[in-house]
Amino acid sequence: MSTTVDVAPAPHTTPEVIAHPSRVGAAVLSGGLTAALGVAGISLGIAGLFHKVASVHIGWLVPLVGVQLNLDPLGGLFVTVTGAVAVPVGVYLVGYARHEHLPRLSLAVLPLFVAAMLLVPMAGSVTTFLLAWELMALASLALVLTHHRRAEVRTAGGLYAVLTQLGFAAILTGLLVASASSGADTFAGLAAHLDRMSPGTRSVVFVLTVIGFGSKAGLLPLHAWLPRAHPEAPSPVSALMSAAMVNAGIYGIVRFDAQLLGPGPRWWGLALMVVGGASAMYGVLQASVATDLKRLLAYSTTENMGLIVLALGAASLLSSVGARDLAAIALTAALLHVVGHAAFKSLAFLCAGAVLAFTGLRDLDQMGGLARRMPTTTVLFGIAALGACGLPLGAGFVSEWLLVQALIHAPRGGDSTLALAMPLAVGAVALTTGLGVAAMVKAFGLGFLARPRSEGAAKAREATPSMVIGMTLAASVCAVLAVAPVAVGPALRHVLDTLSGIAVPNTPRLGVMLRLPGAGSMSPALLAAALAVAVLAVIALAQWGARHRPEPATVPLWACGADTLTPRMQYTATSFAEPLQRVFDDVLRPDTDVEISHYAESRYLVEKVAYRAQFTDAIEERLYRPVVRGVLAWAGWVRRAHSGSVHLYLAYGALGLLFVLVAAR
Repeated sequence: MSTTVDVAPAPHTTPEVIAHPSRVGAAVLSGGLTAALGVAGISLGIAGLFHKVASVHIGWLVPLVGVQLNLDPLGGLFVTVTGAVAVPVGVYLVGYARHEHLPRLSLAVLPLFVAAMLLVPMAGSVTTFLLAWELMALASLALVLTHHRRAEVRTAGGLYAVLTQLGFAAILTGLLVASASSGADTFAGLAAHLDRMSPGTRSVVFVLTVIGFGSKAGLLPLHAWLPRAHPEAPSPVSALMSAAMVNAGIYGIVRFDAQLLGPGPRWWGLALMVVGGASAMYGVLQASVATDLKRLLAYSTTENMGLIVLALGAASLLSSVGARDLAAIALTAALLHVVGHAAFKSLAFLCAGAVLAFTGLRDLDQMGGLARRMPTTTVLFGIAALGACGLPLGAGFVSEWLLVQALIHAPRGGDSTLALAMPLAVGAVALTTGLGVAAMVKAFGLGFLARPRSEGAAKAREATPSMVIGMTLAASVCAVLAVAPVAVGPALRHVLDTLSGIAVPNTPRLGVMLRLPGAGSMSPALLAAALAVAVLAVIALAQWGARHRPEPATVPLWACGADTLTPRMQYTATSFAEPLQRVFDDVLRPDTDVEISHYAESRYLVEKVAYRAQFTDAIEERLYRPVVRGVLAWAGWVRRAHSGSVHLYLAYGALGLLFVLVAAR
């Protein structure tokens, strides 16, 4: 990521709005199918949550094993969340495709992508799960490569393809080991014959599945595809990937590692907490210095997925010491954050897509002044940013509060592991929340407020009605989760019934007053009411003061000698993040440069000062690049071994066969 801030005015970016009348019908059909699949997913998910859904076996579809579909409360929750994301995206797509070029192939693949994501939690066997998973991966790759003529898109698509296939290889290996050890292909058979698996085999399967599912969720160190693919994919696709597809990784960890393999040894929970905490802190730190709006939101996804995995690890660790009531609170926090993140992150990407469609901008340094030109989008993005901050009246507040309560009330007596892990986890959550506030203040304040810093921002206009309707649907879910989390309480209670091996099958009381057993209480609804009363009181006092204030005198405005304010005098996203850059310099390792240009007439007169800060992903730079260099070197050595001689190839085959026979002996 490279950012440049010039003291001289930056080049203008003119928004280009392109209509595609020939594709209007295709966009309406694709959006309608996507929304219809979302409605079907919500209906099926609710049925799976509250009613027993009959299993479906289609024997002829796949030879020998067939396709097994089974929807229980855990799968029902993720199916419902995926459907709830697909509905606003489908509505939004109709208006978005009128202004952004989307090929017919991408419009056709989008409903297929949604269908694949719905099938993943509905799979009832290992074979069906792997088939649905690979279909989801291939469909998402095709959508990422929508604008494949651009070099950046091809690079992002290549990285995503490599990491997603590496993750699939780990999942495939882990599930094949589990299936072979237990002698079963269905999930019910795996659970029934878990005693056939040795503890070592279970641990191997745990490591492999966490690696595979963690890559899809965007956890460290396999997160690098997120900040590359999300900015380059069309915004509706980014919303589906960041708000729904990454949840498939969380679902896999919960289904296989928590439900089928668990409860596991204590180090399982510690490993999840370490990976989750590191992902959360690293993701939010990168988001706080990012200037590309969609890249910032992508790193925010890594942050939130890290918090969810941290909560799952805390639940596993608390369960291992017998604190199953606190484990229930941590599990509730994880599942509720899955729902909340899907709501506010889908809204955030849809708003970013509206800004991109009507300004041509993703760079926060070039934005500004959108509050007057795109007021509805500004308000809706503010709702999404509040949810991402984890502050009161945001969609992510209740879940993060539940997580903190579970961590700070963990038993300490005589257990050095808990005594060390829980305070560190509280510190990680606190640091993540603080940096998350800074990142979202930067995105909202500098992107939508102040003065426009480019021609594209100055000529922006509000999004189309269908786009606004889609964003409003997502915002309404954010409002419900922020004020009345009781709406999802019964659903979470049914999910915890399926995870009774880890936590007591009882969720915290998510009523008007959130009451936690032995931990604390809080009421989001009362906080909202108090805020509303305070706002009304301020308005009433202001009106009363206006009526009783003497007539003001008109005097010239004193502007401290700066009567004419220009965009050059306000903060940019780069300058806003510069203090954080200094604090975390050892982690970010930015490449900074200051260039001073002088007038030709005199070297003492400065014409322009340019400050450049280039941020590279440290993990990608220090881990991926050496691996890539090693693979290329190995490939070069292998290439030299291929001389084209048939006799040499026969010798290779004979040596390989001899090696296999010796190993088998």
